[in-house]
Amino acid sequence: MSDTDVPTAASEIDRLRAELDEAQGVIGAMFAELLTIRGWVPPGHFYSPLPDIEEVRARDEAIFAVPEALAGIDLRGAAQLELVDEIGRLLAEGHPFADEPSPGVRYGFANDMFSHGDGLVLHGLLRRLRPRRIVEIGSGWSSALMLDTDERYLGGETELTFIEPNPERLLGLLRDGDRRRTTLIAEQLQDVDLSVFDLSVFATLEAGDVLFVDSSHVSKVGSDVNRIVFDILPALPEGVWVHVHDIHHPFEYPRELVYSGWSWNEAYVLRAFLEQNPSWQIELFNSYLRLVHHDRVAAALPGWAHQPGSSLWLRRI
Repeated sequence: MSDTDVPTAASEIDRLRAELDEAQGVIGAMFAELLTIRGWVPPGHFYSPLPDIEEVRARDEAIFAVPEALAGIDLRGAAQLELVDEIGRLLAEGHPFADEPSPGVRYGFANDMFSHGDGLVLHGLLRRLRPRRIVEIGSGWSSALMLDTDERYLGGETELTFIEPNPERLLGLLRDGDRRRTTLIAEQLQDVDLSVFDLSVFATLEAGDVLFVDSSHVSKVGSDVNRIVFDILPALPEGVWVHVHDIHHPFEYPRELVYSGWSWNEAYVLRAFLEQNPSWQIELFNSYLRLVHHDRVAAALPGWAHQPGSSLWLRRI
């Protein structure tokens, strides 16, 4: 073996440095990917939007207490009960719904998405308001109920627009001819050009019309919740009614959801929007009524108590 075949100390050091640089590059790329997936702090960290479950457990009683009043928000309990009575009188005249869809009826109460209490209130309010237009963000069983109600009680004259990026459930509930009399936008709300969309849909809503929201329930960078609360609600005309689903009194999520790992936050953003906001008022809040006026509402709306639901109804005033 010649002297040139024996590695010098300097060349060996250079080789090791090159390997170290390569390893550091790989580790750096892996760490960057981990940060992208997990976030720059772990769940439960005080900078993370995900809660520390053990901290929640330690403060359980205070977090999930139901206060007598909410700062800056008028719950309008007496007015809600008056509206419940109006809906009850309409339902006493009859409605076509049972647990399972029947021949000629698309909607049934026994579903996991939009059940008894939410369905009865939506049906009654549509009969009371007789809206010319409904725009629904997030579609499915509620859409089926709207179509049934429009067909049987509103003369089939309501313009229905459904915005649903995953429309498989909705399409499975539609009947022959429904696609011709409705508009389906199969996109995420945040992907729709708001300037075009505003001219074609939201600007046409009038007093008594309905914006029905059943969103992703999460406020984050680029989310549908941000677009709804920041861009759409402030632009709605006076008199438009807005439904928001899965809102629980007192704008806190039930402990069973929190302890199961759910980290929705839409309710907090909506509460902040409503505080000291004279442009909006609460018309009906199913979760509040369940906690505060359960027996009274159950008597007025037979079937409501099977699953009171979590619909919040607002009106621009």
